[in-house]
Amino acid sequence: MGTINILFVSASAGNGHTRAAEALRVHSRHAGVSATHIDILQFVSPLLRMVYTTLYAWLVRRAPAVWRQVYQSTHAADSAGPLHLLRRWAERLNSTRFEREIGRIAPGAIVCTHFLAAELLSQLTARGRLTCPVWVQVTDFDLHRIWVHDHMAGYFVPNDEVAFRLRAHGIAAARIHITGIPIMPAFSGPRERQRCARELGILPFRMTVLLMGAGPGFGTVACIAERLLGAHADLQVIALAGRDEAALAALKQLAARYPGRLSPQPHTDTIERLMASADIVVTKPGGLTTSEALALGLPMIVIAPIPGQEEHNANFLLERGAALKAFDLLTLEYRIGHLLAHPARLAEMRAIAQALGKPAAASEVLATILKQVK
Repeated sequence: MGTINILFVSASAGNGHTRAAEALRVHSRHAGVSATHIDILQFVSPLLRMVYTTLYAWLVRRAPAVWRQVYQSTHAADSAGPLHLLRRWAERLNSTRFEREIGRIAPGAIVCTHFLAAELLSQLTARGRLTCPVWVQVTDFDLHRIWVHDHMAGYFVPNDEVAFRLRAHGIAAARIHITGIPIMPAFSGPRERQRCARELGILPFRMTVLLMGAGPGFGTVACIAERLLGAHADLQVIALAGRDEAALAALKQLAARYPGRLSPQPHTDTIERLMASADIVVTKPGGLTTSEALALGLPMIVIAPIPGQEEHNANFLLERGAALKAFDLLTLEYRIGHLLAHPARLAEMRAIAQALGKPAAASEVLATILKQVK
């Protein structure tokens, strides 16, 4: 089993695709499997890389209505129609280095956590230039038509609804595996809240909100933290600034005004320790972040979803009762206050989140692949 070389291909268009692939690579190492993880956007032309990174980021931040239209129109368009034929031709023309890299690695199996890789590898398989099996890992609680391709060995999906949608697109049920979305091994077991909280300089048994982002209608992370701290005297906040030094500086200034109640945090590779210290997470509903929160049984208040995939992620969480949604700062203040006043409701959300979580997703993906390629 250790001689099998599995290649995980992600795309750095957003963090979720990369984190899912990296989670699979780490689990592979623990399973004694040879594994490689590459970012497809490092092996395409600068033009194609710009489309999937800079242009995408600009659209979702500056022109979300345009992005919604792009998302919906590409989903509705005939996959054999001129729009997608032209797109596939342009992607193939700009990705010859990717094909050469696949040949250099010579994997025994490939798992794609982004649709671009799956689409290009489907074309290579159709032309007889790739013979190893290729799987697709869907990384949202949604299925855009662009994820569905011929010649795939199988699909790993987060839930039965996405599986249903795949079957509606003609994918045989036997090739669909409901595993969840792969997350790191650190999310597979309970964490000791007291130790994690004390590391952050907060009280372990005080109601705590983990603030993981901001967005249109909410202002900065510091603005949200200030609003919540001022509105709820019994509340602690852990605020994640990421790699934004200005945001971190603003949070540290705010923490001086609320000693012992605000823990500013820079970018971290141990987000599970922050989650373990919290009762509620306020976050944008990305597929990986929500999967991590569910695995730890952490209720969510979702804010500022990107049109398309994140909106569908939010709907999944809301319909099942693991999350609430806030449309602006005032609504967020109300939602937090409601949960503070109704601990039974928060406990119910926690139980639902725990039931929805799939911390063993990566292990199930690997077990399925190894069973089929051994």
